[in-house]
Amino acid sequence: MQDGKPAYVTCLSRTNVFEGWREKRRDGGVVLHVPTGDVVAEGLSMPHSPRLYQGTLWMLQAGTGEFGRIDRDTGKFEPICFLPGFARGLSFVGDHAVIGISRPRENRTFEGLKLNERLEAEGVGAQCAICVVNLRTGDIEHRLEIGGIVEEIYDVNLLPNVIRPMALGFRNDEIRFTIKPEALPEPVGTMN
Repeated sequence: MQDGKPAYVTCLSRTNVFEGWREKRRDGGVVLHVPTGDVVAEGLSMPHSPRLYQGTLWMLQAGTGEFGRIDRDTGKFEPICFLPGFARGLSFVGDHAVIGISRPRENRTFEGLKLNERLEAEGVGAQCAICVVNLRTGDIEHRLEIGGIVEEIYDVNLLPNVIRPMALGFRNDEIRFTIKPEALPEPVGTMN
């Protein structure tokens, strides 16, 4: 978004064929400038979460596990950080990016990607976590690993001024007893 309007969008490939993107996962991704329809960057591996922040176009390259920026003049993706998981979801606070990473699905959708090769070379497994990356150094300064049944994160967002956030489950009555909406105000001009 830019000035409240869509500015950039990612596509996994240039195809209108059902699931045609699967054949182009390693290098078929593009970033489009929404107002003009122009291709800003190409040759990407499963690009995700394009964001304009402090005048820079940031993006995740999920198929390689990289976070970086797009040089809008050359179209080149410049990685600043490797993330040990399938990266989706990006927010910013100050000089930091907050990024979600996921484990691969059981259906092997992510096999054959550079991400898997890099994880193997680094000797680590994919993680499900929230990472905080320093934009100046590219260092992962904080990481919150998420366990249990959660294996995928699709997006992240920051909640300003929230002191004690928590996640509620849907498998029990916890949500029924935790969320208590305030009473609605009396409508103006009602007759009794």
